[in-house]
Amino acid sequence: MSDFAHSIGLPAECERLNALADLNILDTPAEREFDEIAHLAAEAIGAESAAISLVDADRQWFKARYGVPFSETPRDVAFCSYVVDTRELTVVPDARLDTRFKDNPFVSGEDGIRFYVGVPLIISSGHCLGTLCVFDPAPRDGLRPDQQAVLTTLAKVTAELIESRQSRRMGEIAARIVDASTEAVICLDAASHIYYWNHGAEDMFGYPLEDAIGMHVEKVIASGLTASLLHEINRGRKRNSPVEFTALRSDGSEFPVEMLLARLPTGEGQGVLAAVIRDISERKAMEREQQHTRAMLDNIVSSLPAMIFLKDADTREYVLVNRVGERILGHSSEEIIGSSVRKLFPQHADRCEQIEDEVVASGEKIVSESELVRPDGRQRKLRTSRIVIDGPDRPRQYILGLAEDVTEVRQAEAEVLRLAHHDTLTGLKNRGNFAESLNRLVDTRTPFALLSVDLDRFKAVNDQFGHLVGDEVLAQVGKRLEAAVGPDDIVARIGGDEFCVILAGKRPDDRAAVVAQAIVDRLSEPYSTDRIVAHCGASIGMVLFPQHGKTSADVRQFADLALYRAKDDGNRSICLFSADMADAAHNRHALEADLRKAIDNGEIELKYQPVVAAGTGQITSAEALARWTHPVHGPISPEVFIPIVEECGLIDTLSRNVLRQACFDARTWPEHVRVAVNLSPLQFQNGYLRDTLEDVLDESGLTPNRLQLEVTESLVIRDIERTFAELERLRSLGIQILMDDFGTGYSSLCYFQRFPFDKVKIDKSFVRDIATSRASRAIVQAVIGLSRQLDMKVVAEGVETEQQMRHLVALGCTHLQGFMFSEPLSAKRIFEMITSAGSFRETISPGPPDGRHRPGRPSGFPHISAA
Repeated sequence: MSDFAHSIGLPAECERLNALADLNILDTPAEREFDEIAHLAAEAIGAESAAISLVDADRQWFKARYGVPFSETPRDVAFCSYVVDTRELTVVPDARLDTRFKDNPFVSGEDGIRFYVGVPLIISSGHCLGTLCVFDPAPRDGLRPDQQAVLTTLAKVTAELIESRQSRRMGEIAARIVDASTEAVICLDAASHIYYWNHGAEDMFGYPLEDAIGMHVEKVIASGLTASLLHEINRGRKRNSPVEFTALRSDGSEFPVEMLLARLPTGEGQGVLAAVIRDISERKAMEREQQHTRAMLDNIVSSLPAMIFLKDADTREYVLVNRVGERILGHSSEEIIGSSVRKLFPQHADRCEQIEDEVVASGEKIVSESELVRPDGRQRKLRTSRIVIDGPDRPRQYILGLAEDVTEVRQAEAEVLRLAHHDTLTGLKNRGNFAESLNRLVDTRTPFALLSVDLDRFKAVNDQFGHLVGDEVLAQVGKRLEAAVGPDDIVARIGGDEFCVILAGKRPDDRAAVVAQAIVDRLSEPYSTDRIVAHCGASIGMVLFPQHGKTSADVRQFADLALYRAKDDGNRSICLFSADMADAAHNRHALEADLRKAIDNGEIELKYQPVVAAGTGQITSAEALARWTHPVHGPISPEVFIPIVEECGLIDTLSRNVLRQACFDARTWPEHVRVAVNLSPLQFQNGYLRDTLEDVLDESGLTPNRLQLEVTESLVIRDIERTFAELERLRSLGIQILMDDFGTGYSSLCYFQRFPFDKVKIDKSFVRDIATSRASRAIVQAVIGLSRQLDMKVVAEGVETEQQMRHLVALGCTHLQGFMFSEPLSAKRIFEMITSAGSFRETISPGPPDGRHRPGRPSGFPHISAA
């Protein structure tokens, strides 16, 4: 409501606006009578403009206008609003000098309003609808009496014209409505005879107008209607409320109707009855359908899997609840109906009432979740939608609610969320959660220590005893890590046997070494499982923030570098990152790039070290060894570049090149001399090793039985069943299979039971100490004795001294290899050695060992010195 409404009194203004609205004149098209009045008013006083202004709540609207370019203006700038306020003729000689109007936007400017006259338009009810107004851009001294009289008369005519227009229009509308109505409208005289019958009555009852006029009303009422109803019709007592009865059509069919009565006065002072009759057949059918639907809805509501309830919006007491609601709340409907949440669940009442207050106040649907403790003590989580609805007695009478028991859903979601952020096996944070925690600490510049933990020998445990045992070990590792750190620290499983610990509590720098040692100690203890007792250790790389990096990526990378250094230092080592490790990583990356080029360009060459038969001194085979001479750094040890080859995915390419070259070289050797090639464990994982061997043998023309493949214990124990199956497939080609470095791993005798190797190679670590260590000598003797029983040959690697050679020969070793006989030679020189028809027979002697180092050479072959 505008400020003007308050200035003249809110109730009075509301009545005025209602009177204006009831006349239905606002926003109607222009009408000639009103346009002529506006023109006459302007000419009567010689003004430039005139209008019939109707003042609405927030605007003045011109029913007629002369010389006015717009149809309405805001009320707060309307001169006419003041006339409506005072209800008196108002004359403004010069608006610029009038304090009421001088600041009005229609006054400012050269062409603004100066002179204004407004005459109120007051209708018979006493309400002022607006004004007949005249205005001009030139000021005047005032208004002459004759001009005032003319304008007053025109204003009165305008008000009468507005009222008569409405009455005339309403009469026309009523006649049209009655004539066009589908309802029957009839009029009865005092004797209940029909004297008015509209088209709707013709259609409804089937009697044409000429037959219906003068007909008694009984003709359209079913015979079952009692005389009392006719009596009431005649007396007109039922006119204030509808009467329902059964009507009768001209064809004798019956149908339900509803009748409204009104008494119409006549000139003689006697009244007649007018009746409006509506066919309610459809309504009755709909009511029956609604009753059926209501019964069905009651069934549905009772059977819904969600709780449906209805509450009184004022008292908050339950009015309705379905069976599911009884089950969810843990109360019977008798206990619930008429009770409130405060009575049933007082501990949850405050929150519930707060939500319902918001629902009632806003009128909007509100969805909320809350916890509920039932009488049986069970805790449930409910998701409830509430909305306020109108009732039969008043608006917003009820709160309608639908509640779902989402306890299991939320528990499942919480579990999914937990699984998304935690490792399923150990319950620790997973890689993603760890990364978020690390980023958060780095972003907030919070000091911390990062420990990158890797299990020692876990892969061997996992490969030898299976994944079930491995999983049990990892689960125990997770518990031990959590026990070793504080409540503010973070423990995560990154993947496989890799874990990370963030020490973010007090003094992380001081605690890092202590906690790291505690972790190593805990993880080195035996792991008891249902199947075996496993033994692992741990290596740890440490980095400090912000001392050792600025970003999360820096910290992770430097922790990994420290871990690599720790593993290089040996099992159960702890290493703190230093700047030289980053330099080493950079150098390694550069070395990897050079290595890729070397493989692509064929710069990796083969050297061959002969294997000599201890009984004859003849060369029976030669082991192919990959060698790389870097153009800048010189010779690079295989122990350096082979792991890089495996890590960067080049092992397949290099291995194929080595196999191919070794087979081509060996093809030129005498038939009795074989070539041995080492296999990488990664070659067993690609699935096409046999195909590669078949292709290489076919391409080179080398007889398969002249090719020996050396496999290590570490390769065998990765997946024993799969490895032995693959070895059988390779042996089926005619290839010989050798066990390399025997004694350095688990040395399980079950290997020999499952797969008869052609040869076993004793690791050089045992050969080196054979003269000084009883343990080494015993191990060598045991391997040789076992091999003899299983018809396997034995090759001793790393034979460098005559004393070593004599011990090995005395113990029955069948083959010898090492610098005692020759360093690794180029393809050309090994060919010359093999084809020289010489042997190492004179070098090999079973006599008593004297400890002398006497490099040997085959007779007739130049001396080959040890490198």
